[in-house]
Amino acid sequence: MAVTIPVKEFAERRRKLMDRMAPDSIAILPAAPERVRNRDVLHPFRQDSDFQYLTGFGEPEAVLALIPGREHGEAVLFCKERNPEKELWDGFLVGPEGAIELYGFDDAFPIADIDDILPGMIEGRSRVYYPLGKDPAFDNRVMDWLKVIRSKVRSGAHPPGELVALEHLLHDMRLYKSAAEIKVMAKAGQISAEAHCRAMKRARQGGYEYNLEAELIHTFMEHGARSTAYPSIVGGGANGCILHYIENAAPLKDGDLVLIDAGCELECYASDITRTFPVSGKFSPEQKALYEVVLAAQYAAIDAVKPDNHWNQPHEAALKVLTQGLIDLGLLAGTLDDALANESYKPFFMHRTGHWLGLDVHDVGDYKVGDAWRVLEPGMALTVEPGLYIAPDNTDVEPRWRGIGIRIEDDVVVTKEGCRNLTEGVPKTIADIEALMAD
Repeated sequence: MAVTIPVKEFAERRRKLMDRMAPDSIAILPAAPERVRNRDVLHPFRQDSDFQYLTGFGEPEAVLALIPGREHGEAVLFCKERNPEKELWDGFLVGPEGAIELYGFDDAFPIADIDDILPGMIEGRSRVYYPLGKDPAFDNRVMDWLKVIRSKVRSGAHPPGELVALEHLLHDMRLYKSAAEIKVMAKAGQISAEAHCRAMKRARQGGYEYNLEAELIHTFMEHGARSTAYPSIVGGGANGCILHYIENAAPLKDGDLVLIDAGCELECYASDITRTFPVSGKFSPEQKALYEVVLAAQYAAIDAVKPDNHWNQPHEAALKVLTQGLIDLGLLAGTLDDALANESYKPFFMHRTGHWLGLDVHDVGDYKVGDAWRVLEPGMALTVEPGLYIAPDNTDVEPRWRGIGIRIEDDVVVTKEGCRNLTEGVPKTIADIEALMAD
């Protein structure tokens, strides 16, 4: 099912950003560069997230300029020209004319002419917004354009007096997802949920971690999601205790759990799901006991995702359940208050319970405003992912617990009443997981 962000929404985003800019200013934003994989082979191109958010334009070698009040058009794109001979080798190019017609820009020019045209657009503007320090090569180009203007001061030119990081304005906008964005993210979550279900069924055949990774990628591709949102984690047994394990090359063994943290990227929007399940299709008593604690913690955290709660409340809710569960199972000593105060839970749970989600899997947006945790509002998208990890060399616990790693993660969007789970299509209760794997 095709889902796309309407062209008019990109134009609305550009207008909203220009409304936030200082008077007599200009914003300049480059597309992502193409990157060499090895020798003359390039990595598959993926657009810069900020550039994608404002343009929807999927080509490299492009620069966006937003110039509020410009008589001949405020949203200007510099991009590659059409070249039939080159397109025969590398595919269709939009060109400046197509940028106006298909993407709704007010004006467009060949990227080859940017050094001749853009300094004139910057001249007379008091402030330049651009992604300071993100790309040293682009920093140098901006400095060169400013030098051109400064060289003409005696002729009456007025160089800008201030350079300001664009991210401060733009990233706060990206934090709030529109209905169209949520539709894309929901579709990405649906595809990823199906992929996780497929991997669960495949696990019963044994094999290697990469066999399950292949099922994930196959399902993503089958539904039009051409890439993963991040390197997939498929950790069997003790590998599930390694938070960012990506080797995915070990054999799958009966008696072990498999932790899969994987999600597809659709139209540059990320999904992010984690499920943990037994290779054999049946949880052992120790696996079941720990799993129930993590699942209860996730439910508690999801319940805390609602308007007017602050960012840290889901984490606090999960942490209390996880810590009390460890005490109840005899893996921690003392009272809940003491364990929380001295952080004795940290050998078993060492990460946060979630992160913002959107065009980046760890999406942009401040978690605090000043010194206070950010208040959750409708349209914010985040993950909820508590876990417990009993390291294989943890001699403070009985051997029967060692090497068990469990994480459960879903993607949610804050609504007016609470939150919507975008990834509920993949089972996570013990009964549902075992039933799916037995099918």
